Order: sequence, then structure tokens, then C-alpha cells
Amino acid sequence: MDILWGIAKGFTYGELAERLSMSRQTVPVHIRNIYRKLQASNRSEAVFEATRLGLIRL
Repeated sequence: MDILWGIAKGFTYGELAERLSMSRQTVPVHIRNIYRKLQASNRSEAVFEATRLGLIRL
């Protein structure tokens, strides 16, 4: 959920890694999993689907 919120806010991979105290290489793995679960192919689609499903509020 933290990664999803971060991509909705427009954070870069590096910014997300720093904010969440994780490796920069780990962030894209989480993002790919989010895209797969939301059946999205990019950030915009993922944010739209997450908002539509009530997972995040902007």
C-alpha cells in the first residue's frame, strides 16, 4: 500500500526506496506486482484502478 500511495503521489523509485527504507532495486519488483494485481500496464492505470477500487484516496 505504501508503494501504491507513493506512485500515486509521483515519487521516483529512488524517493520511494529512501522513504520506505528499502533497496532501490526492490521498488520496481513491488511496482510490477502491483501492476499485475491491478491488471495495469503503467502508473496511471494502476492509480486509476486503485482509486476506483477504493484502495487509495487522493
